[in-house]
Amino acid sequence: MIVVPIRTERGQNSREHHFARARRVKAEKEATAWLLQSQTRPELPCRVILTRIAPSQGLDDDNLAGSLKAVRDAVAAWLGVDDRDRERVRYVYEQRRGPWAVEIGFVPMAKV
Repeated sequence: MIVVPIRTERGQNSREHHFARARRVKAEKEATAWLLQSQTRPELPCRVILTRIAPSQGLDDDNLAGSLKAVRDAVAAWLGVDDRDRERVRYVYEQRRGPWAVEIGFVPMAKV
């Protein structure tokens, strides 16, 4: 489990200037990439579990996925796959209450 100490916004419901959004997304990607660089890459195919931790009551499904998009992009780049490649990587989104952070976990994908 990798913990990225970042504050993620509310996905599509976030109201911010496009330059502010670009800076935030860049910072989220850089923080995630920095923590991943020292980790061992999991064997593919795998599931990536992205857990948004926030002091709020949580987000609905589409905003949860949107709030973790920059983290997902950084993980996909680190794995060396396109984030649309559902054959090799599946993303699972979760959330819980706590101090701001994102947890990244990897689980082998079950063979069918």
